[in-house]
Amino acid sequence: MPYNAELADIALTIARRAADLARQRRAEGVEIAASKSSLSDIVTRADRESEQLIRDAIAASRPNDGFFGEESGGATGTSGLTWVVDPIDGTVNYFYDIPSWAVSVAVVEGDPDPATWRTLAGAVVNPAAGEAFTAFEGGGARLNGHAIHVKPGTQLELALVGTGFGYDAEKRRRQAAIVTELIGQVRDIRRIGAASLDLCAVAAGRLDAYFERGLNPWDHAAGALIAREAGATVGGLGDAREGSDLLVAAEPGLFAQLDPVIQKLYAGWD
Repeated sequence: MPYNAELADIALTIARRAADLARQRRAEGVEIAASKSSLSDIVTRADRESEQLIRDAIAASRPNDGFFGEESGGATGTSGLTWVVDPIDGTVNYFYDIPSWAVSVAVVEGDPDPATWRTLAGAVVNPAAGEAFTAFEGGGARLNGHAIHVKPGTQLELALVGTGFGYDAEKRRRQAAIVTELIGQVRDIRRIGAASLDLCAVAAGRLDAYFERGLNPWDHAAGALIAREAGATVGGLGDAREGSDLLVAAEPGLFAQLDPVIQKLYAGWD
């Protein structure tokens, strides 16, 4: 456990440095560097600068570890550990100056595959809100150093549920149809625009649950650990672990109510 705590400290220190850089670039004015999967799936120069800062800092402090980042891809290490990084989660929020974006840094044991990895530590830093979420395996979850826990005892019809949408227009339409089916069964739906912060919101009791399909590993590596360490159950499609097919996170009692509903809604999704 002390080893995992040390990894969490490294993740937090580096994430804070990258968040400071991104916040500075946001104040200077955002420059779009490219689009990826669609015109709405943008990359800013700050994304690339932030990831390079993180990559360089990890190489300096943990030279034998691997790296897997959204913007610069992966590099295999020799230690068996890999750092999974989203340099700016919520880039569209960042572009529009909506204060719901974050730097997400996690370290996993094994291949950088959510189906098989074991997440040891992670940090999610939202500089616009002055918030840093952290966790390490077996050590609980914290917000700015204070322990956080999921909100217990929520019934499905009173649950505030977060979700997200992909960049592809047709996928968004299908995801919206699922929200249409679900919204009458819960208190309400929220779409914040940054998966890492959605998962941290579950951890802090700000959301009762969260689900999304189409996430990349860097979107949820740190956030899923933080949610779990705060007491949430996190799962995927069917009996699989969370991944691109589906992620569902909620307090265990609510998860037992919500997950079958989500599974039914996504049945047959290709």
